[in-house]
Amino acid sequence: MAARLQLTQLRPHDLVDLVDLRSLTARDLEPLLEEEVAAWREELEWQFDLSASLVRRFVDLRALTGSALIEQGKPTGYMYYVLEDNKALIGDLYLQREFRTVERENMLLHAAVEAIAPNRQINRIESQLLMLQYDPARRLPLAACAHAYERIFMRVDLREADLGAGKLRRPAYIENWTDRYHDEAAQLIAAAYTGHIDSRINDQYRSAMGARRFLFNIVQFPGCGAFFRPASFAAFEADTGKLSGISLASLVAPESGHITQICVSNGARGTGLGHELLRRSLATFKEAGCKSASLTVTSANADAVALYERVGFRIARQFSAYAWEGF
Repeated sequence: MAARLQLTQLRPHDLVDLVDLRSLTARDLEPLLEEEVAAWREELEWQFDLSASLVRRFVDLRALTGSALIEQGKPTGYMYYVLEDNKALIGDLYLQREFRTVERENMLLHAAVEAIAPNRQINRIESQLLMLQYDPARRLPLAACAHAYERIFMRVDLREADLGAGKLRRPAYIENWTDRYHDEAAQLIAAAYTGHIDSRINDQYRSAMGARRFLFNIVQFPGCGAFFRPASFAAFEADTGKLSGISLASLVAPESGHITQICVSNGARGTGLGHELLRRSLATFKEAGCKSASLTVTSANADAVALYERVGFRIARQFSAYAWEGF
């Protein structure tokens, strides 16, 4: 059933219908999805086609839970969310450029949170929406339970990147990633992110079980691009053989790579291992014909941001990660 609202920032007779996404078809959303695919390509150098195809498929199956805005008889924005055990993820939120306002974005964001919160099995909601306008003053639904974290999307031109080898201050050997490292890498991530701000943004970092699922999603699903094994590496302590770092990579477009995860053990911090892992992933991207690479990082993670800037990464976009807990 549609909810009709009048927005205070629009003309007096402009009305917006907020409708259940399951009441629409992929054909209804096609102009909106076409613009979103173009926006990801032009603004982020990211091929969004596969994600858009999944949206079309699940919308036609009436299996995608969310809302859409209808204005002038057509969808102008949409969002969807998924439930995963005791957590909900707001998977996407996009508005057409000519209709894009913080007020409309908030309508969709509020619709998601207000639909999820009454579910007693859910105790946490997360979102990292790159296409949502960056607005530190945004009024969040369930504000008393909400937390906002500043994140940045960084990109490097691989033709100009500093990919020279650094100096490792502790002996290590580095191998290409294989799935037999999966369990050990999950333990590494859980230990490295203990007390870290990123574990507040993504609760999968809080346990080895959660990190295992996080790694599985990176390798198996297209949300962060197609996993690119040649540019993914694992590092081990030379004396003990213990896993001490990983750099995992994906292709998000034919000529664009993305670092999906880079992590070193607490004992390996400050030894140059993170730089070496990053350098190898970027060099492999370049050898594979990529012209650029990207990654996301929390602004408060100053050491990581400084490392990326030394290599040549520059901020391309700011966005917010939101988490609701205790509602």
